[in-house]
Amino acid sequence: MRSRSNSGVRLDGYARLVQQTILCYQNPVTGLLSASHEQKDAWVRDNIYSILAVWGLGMAYRKNADRDEDKAKAYELEQNVVKLMRGLLQCMMRQVDKVEKFKHTQSTKDSLHAKYNTATCGTVVGDDQWGHLQVDATSLFLLFLAQMTASGLRIIFTLDEVAFIQNLVFYIEAAYKVADYGMWERGDKTNQGIPELNASSVGMAKAALEAIDELDLFGAHGGRKSVIHVLPDEVEHCQSILLSMLPRASTSKEIDAGLLSIISFPAFAVEDVNLVNVTKNEIISKLQGRYGCCRFLRDGYKTPREDPNRLHYDPAELKLFENIECEWPVFWTYFIIDGVFNSDAVQVQEYREALEGILIRGKNGIHLVPELYAIPPHKMKNIRILTRWTEFLWGSCPICGGFLATGEIDPLNRRFSTSVKPDVVVQVTVLAENKPIKQLLRKHGIDVQSIADIHPIRVQPGRILSHIYAKLGRNKNMKLSGRPYRHIGVLGTSKLYVIRNQIFTFTPQFTDQHHFYLALDNEMIVEMLRIELAYLCTCWRMTGRPTLTFPITHTMLTNDGSDIHPAVLSTIRKLEDGYFGGARVKLGSLSEFLTTSFYTYLTFLDPDCDEKLFDDASEGSFSPDSNSDLGGYLEDTINQESQDELDQYINHLLQSTSLKCYLPPLCKKTSEDSHVFSAIHSTRDILSLMAKAKGLEIPFVPMTLPTNVLSAHRKSLNLVDSTEPLLKKTPEDDFQWPRDDQGDVDCEKLVEQLKDCSNLQDQADILYILYVIKGPSWDTNLSGQHGVTVHNLLSELYGKAGLNQEWGLIRYISGLLRKKVEVLAEACTDLLSHQKQLTVGLPPEPREKIISAPLPPEELTKLIYEASGQDISIAVLTQEIVVYLAMYVRAQPSLFVEMLRLRIGLIIQVMATELARSLNCSGEEASESLMNLSPFDMKNLLHHILSGKEFGVERSMRPIHSSTSSPAISIHEVGHTGVTKTERSGINRLRSEMKQMTRRFSADEQLFSVSQAVSSSAHCSKSMRSSTPSSPTGTSSSDSGGHHIGWGERQGQWLRRRRLDGAINRVPVGFYQKVWKILQKCHGLSIDGYVLPSSTTQEMTPQEIKFAVHVESVLNRVPQPEYRQLLVEAIMVLTLLSDTEMNSIGGIIHVDHIVQMANQLFLQDQMSTGAMDTLEKDQATGICHFFYDSAPSGAYGTMTYLTKAVASHLQELLPNSGCQMQ
Repeated sequence: MRSRSNSGVRLDGYARLVQQTILCYQNPVTGLLSASHEQKDAWVRDNIYSILAVWGLGMAYRKNADRDEDKAKAYELEQNVVKLMRGLLQCMMRQVDKVEKFKHTQSTKDSLHAKYNTATCGTVVGDDQWGHLQVDATSLFLLFLAQMTASGLRIIFTLDEVAFIQNLVFYIEAAYKVADYGMWERGDKTNQGIPELNASSVGMAKAALEAIDELDLFGAHGGRKSVIHVLPDEVEHCQSILLSMLPRASTSKEIDAGLLSIISFPAFAVEDVNLVNVTKNEIISKLQGRYGCCRFLRDGYKTPREDPNRLHYDPAELKLFENIECEWPVFWTYFIIDGVFNSDAVQVQEYREALEGILIRGKNGIHLVPELYAIPPHKMKNIRILTRWTEFLWGSCPICGGFLATGEIDPLNRRFSTSVKPDVVVQVTVLAENKPIKQLLRKHGIDVQSIADIHPIRVQPGRILSHIYAKLGRNKNMKLSGRPYRHIGVLGTSKLYVIRNQIFTFTPQFTDQHHFYLALDNEMIVEMLRIELAYLCTCWRMTGRPTLTFPITHTMLTNDGSDIHPAVLSTIRKLEDGYFGGARVKLGSLSEFLTTSFYTYLTFLDPDCDEKLFDDASEGSFSPDSNSDLGGYLEDTINQESQDELDQYINHLLQSTSLKCYLPPLCKKTSEDSHVFSAIHSTRDILSLMAKAKGLEIPFVPMTLPTNVLSAHRKSLNLVDSTEPLLKKTPEDDFQWPRDDQGDVDCEKLVEQLKDCSNLQDQADILYILYVIKGPSWDTNLSGQHGVTVHNLLSELYGKAGLNQEWGLIRYISGLLRKKVEVLAEACTDLLSHQKQLTVGLPPEPREKIISAPLPPEELTKLIYEASGQDISIAVLTQEIVVYLAMYVRAQPSLFVEMLRLRIGLIIQVMATELARSLNCSGEEASESLMNLSPFDMKNLLHHILSGKEFGVERSMRPIHSSTSSPAISIHEVGHTGVTKTERSGINRLRSEMKQMTRRFSADEQLFSVSQAVSSSAHCSKSMRSSTPSSPTGTSSSDSGGHHIGWGERQGQWLRRRRLDGAINRVPVGFYQKVWKILQKCHGLSIDGYVLPSSTTQEMTPQEIKFAVHVESVLNRVPQPEYRQLLVEAIMVLTLLSDTEMNSIGGIIHVDHIVQMANQLFLQDQMSTGAMDTLEKDQATGICHFFYDSAPSGAYGTMTYLTKAVASHLQELLPNSGCQMQ
């Protein structure tokens, strides 16, 4: 027998060490590891980390085998690993019902358990008796299942187990919006059972999804049925959320040492090397001590001041744990392994020496890593002693001993995540829906194929892919339903799919008009295309190039259908150039891209699979809406001679969402047209029609802008505080409703009138009355056809309104049909993960609802409708604004600097206010104009408000024969000359503006010369106006000659700036940290009657998002945004005192008193100059409008008066030395 080599002797030493510290705890039946001899429970996370040493040692034996016994030892160790992993698998499979529920609810009560009985694999505590929801633990299991399988271990045996693992992927793929208890099992650091979004969980889930994607769980012995599929868009959601959170760990933890597991081994989840270094340095600077690292700041676990009789902490007592947190040496092992992976010998040596200095000697002379070091109770100094230790020594021995290379414990190459990625070229293929559209494109010199031309390649809309993926992972034996029906993003639709040996390409969902009305706006489609192409270039990580299929449909034609929409044409021209919106693109036919695209094989739809496509077509996997015209896609499959089950299934989906026509066609307007009911028809009139239908004697009140409460039945939001009286009244005889013998509205006669109604607004009026009186499910029996419900007719009307660009009507019908944005929950989560909370509805609470944690789509939609009262248009617009905000927070995060809470209701209100000022129109007209903005213009208006840029509003009348009645409003950026590009476009524009002007303004207003001093606020002769406010009160004054005189461009801009900043909650840089400092020197800040107590600093640290949210919750009780900003300015003056050597600046400081005092000082100075007549005050706050409109700096600036007010308010506490207040 050969003598043992030195490496063999060392390996035998490691084997004895592993046996005495790890494997001695492994249960022979289940394979699970108990926590200790006393604690028999098996934690999922601890088991996986512990078995890594065994896995690494097994590979080391196989690699360095001197003799056959070494190979046998390698096999034995590997089977110990397999037994433990299968033991954990059995524990989870016993809770398969929870996996199924959690996919839909994401509830803490439906989560997999965090620990199990070592002997039986059963549960040990109840669902609500532990912080079980720990996404990182389940993700860690999947990550190492993938790594171990890739290393050659066979852990998964059957297809049933494959289906369960696939459902575990669905379980964790929504980690970016799941608030859990994190790796410390406590959630919020007060330990009160409050889950929160944890960066460590999101990062581990992202790593697990990437690792297991396209992995064959049977290893070299498997086939395509045992391959796991992950949707790349879910991975990218986790990636973007992770980047936005780091280095912050969660809402209540500004930093956490647990982040080491995701920025380095084992997850390697962060791709930005700079962010990795920043996070690592934050951990070292804030958490590292003499004996290891603290878990997080103010961690009370095992400290001498922790009350052992209760699990939770009182918020104020967290301050007691400061600087006495326990230190955990285990984090130094992370640093050692990180140094090995980064080839940083200095870091390895440094932490190795530090770790050796704190090891303890156990039985048989084995050196053990202590669990933690704590300060002894009787000393209470920063000197820690050993209190507990762990005998689990994982993973570092074989790799640090030089037996393994880094690639051997990372066979899936996670360690290269920070490597530079190659540039991505997006392949774009443009397809015409049919031959007529193909001919129209050819007239412009653009040669494209039609959908029929590319046969046998199949083209389908993106939502069909969502239905197909809903079949993935289904298993009758375990009652698993597969993937919930969810939106599939552009990464998923930019792959080619092979299904039953046919190649499929799917169009992006932003081109699908089936779900939401954004795709009805061609300019918005072009904008979405630009955003998605840039997104593909940034986020594509797969082999091969992304292939985006862009369909040109009949809805992309001009209104008369004679040509392609100009925005679409110009986009195709730009795509031909090779660059579009900063993205590198290659335009070509689909056949050219077949060899360079990425393919996914969806074999779970093969004919030999157990699942039948039509088995559960009614079980809810189908999208709830059914109102889309898909003739081009239907033609693709119906014309085939023979159809298999897959073709029938796709046709079934398409036909179930196709639009049938019941309403009479629309006719062009003429001057002789007479409406069915009234001469006044617009979106906002629908409410009055409903009121009259119910017999209510109520005057006309605009739908979106009432100044009085309409009735107990319906209350609308007031978007602009208009002081003008409501002049419009609807005559009683305008509403001649057909009535029956009892005097009630005769709905049958209304249906008869609907048959002959060829006007869009009249059809809308009738259908709305039927909707209110009979409900959406009422069968109208229109033209003798049964099953034609009010919902069907509204769906058809929605399509017609889309073709006619009636955006106000579209939004209203969307609300009636309860349409929701497919990506609403994802958009909300994007904002939340960027530390931006949301409120919906107008202030104050409880009408304004706060969204501080991710919510399921249905719950989120319900909350928005509740906050909007009965105004469904506002509810729909709120969803739209949330989507736009999410687009901007991903693409331009700089727009949101120092914004913490985005108040959607106030943003909508400010948008209407800006339109009212820009157009010099009433609040009613401004609100109607806002509702009639196209999605593209709505998005532009929001961008201008967020960025503070000046913008122009163009009002132009529609063609005289148009079937629409709403004014056309568009938003344009104003250049340095003060006018927009379209305003300078020539004499034709000038003529049209003059024609419109004569209808709107009187002769003296037409002759009024607009100078630079009064251009923005006067009723000028242009229909293009700047957004500079007219006056602080929103009204114009008149001079002796009867002309309307405004303030001028410069006057009013600071009021506007404060109003905008207050609405979007923008604060100065470092504001919250300065508030934290000032609270330490007083008893609290009183803001508009609400107190922000100094005890807040006892619970929260300065950098915590939780503290900033608390400050915002007090500031947001102020309903007036401009007044809120003055309060913020006053607090900033107060924070200057926090840098002084004063220990205290008094008790509770009343900030609103300081603002009022500053306002009085300002008024005194103004009255001394004789400005008595113009000093109008805001009725709600008593603040002078001129004070609102004063610049912060200067002799008459707000900061000057606020400083004087602070000095006067705190005069007794300020030092006597120095300059006296003037």
